[in-house]
Amino acid sequence: MEDVLDEVVSSEDLKKFERVYNEQLHKGEVTQKAQFEYAWCLVRSRYSADIRKGIILLEELFQTDSAEGKRDYLYYLAIGNARIKEYNRALQYVRAFLQIEPSNQQVQNLETLIKKKMEKEGLLGMALAGGAVLAIGGLVGLGLALSKGRGK
Repeated sequence: MEDVLDEVVSSEDLKKFERVYNEQLHKGEVTQKAQFEYAWCLVRSRYSADIRKGIILLEELFQTDSAEGKRDYLYYLAIGNARIKEYNRALQYVRAFLQIEPSNQQVQNLETLIKKKMEKEGLLGMALAGGAVLAIGGLVGLGLALSKGRGK
């Protein structure tokens, strides 16, 4: 399951679906299929700017498409957000999917994987947050000491 977040689209596929999407965009008639296939490639790109563009396209589809496509959009929105380390948003999409289909094993596995990545990277985040708290505490202490000194 871990490879779903590490899977990278081939440049040939990305170019192929980008060409179809841009041709339709130029004509002013982008089909949901073309937009989804292009977004699906973008969220599997190795570049975060592509992933973000794919997320935007998927969010547009989610807002405008019927209920039948929403589950696929939620799934790839979760993957895209997890790939750019927006884990909280990724989990929101996973949980929204699981409300629609609570027994979906693939999405349950994705949720577990995202939580593992959060734990792994959360240690660094907690260490940074702890350091910031110590620094702020030091500044507050310094401020109190200075204010007491002025009061004398």
